[in-house]
Amino acid sequence: LRYPQLRGKPLVIGGRRRTAEDPSRGAAIPTLREYSGRGVITTATYEARALGVHSGMGLMKAAQLAPDALLLPADFDEYRRYSRMFKDAVRTVAPEIEDRGIDEIYIELTDLVMSDFAGDTLDPWGRARDVAASIQGAVFEATGLSCSIGITPNKLLSKIASDLEKPGGLTVLCEADIATRIWPLPARKVNGIGPKASARLEALGIRTIGELAQADRVLLVEHFGKSYGAWLHEAAHGRDERAVVTYTEPKSISRETTFEDDLHPVRDREQLSRIFTGLCVRVADDLQRKGYVGKTIGLKLRYDNFKTVTR
Repeated sequence: LRYPQLRGKPLVIGGRRRTAEDPSRGAAIPTLREYSGRGVITTATYEARALGVHSGMGLMKAAQLAPDALLLPADFDEYRRYSRMFKDAVRTVAPEIEDRGIDEIYIELTDLVMSDFAGDTLDPWGRARDVAASIQGAVFEATGLSCSIGITPNKLLSKIASDLEKPGGLTVLCEADIATRIWPLPARKVNGIGPKASARLEALGIRTIGELAQADRVLLVEHFGKSYGAWLHEAAHGRDERAVVTYTEPKSISRETTFEDDLHPVRDREQLSRIFTGLCVRVADDLQRKGYVGKTIGLKLRYDNFKTVTR
């Protein structure tokens, strides 16, 4: 939206400090090959992802994979503003939502869809699709952005389905579709199966969600424990009883930053103190704005060898 001339190009967002003048005024945009520091990727365009880079990857590593990809700094204030606009637009159509982060929500459509029928025999899945299309239209009108929606019986399947037809996709998936649409996917596509669990599953010869569904429940419990093993079995069959939670109290509020370059605790003490104070002020502002008070203060440090210390 801000730089329409960059559409269709491999572009990475990351780093904290300004790495380019305003491109809308004709200034040159740096490439990843020009970057040096410890920043990480916040997000990347599909064109950049096709080159192997992804969110959370270090910018220096990304530069090895896609040296000619363009690099722009993150603008979290603007992201938060658009996040609010996006969620407000959804609420105008479907007010029952669960906030899952800056760009992700769950929406409960059951009451909204079923109230339209009043005993009629119309297809509720078709009505749900119409409502989802209205949500996409409302979001685009409010923000100029597209969004992908997965309509399924539960949150676990909706998370998977929303990724199937990006960008701007609208996927309707019933229980009868699990075997054909979900089971061929890699097991890691299930939210809750991370890299370590995926590697352990592969060691057992389980690579797809379908293979996981066919695995013996006893085997899964034996290798992954009673709770997680049982959950793996249920998740592979698309079962999820979690309700959409429209309100929760936060257990903690925090701010953190990644330095562009390593800072020494003695030589760079003044700079570290300034950054630390700034983080404290931002947390205090967050608490005041949301009407909370805190009683415990935590501190997390990560060193250049990636060792993390929490106090």
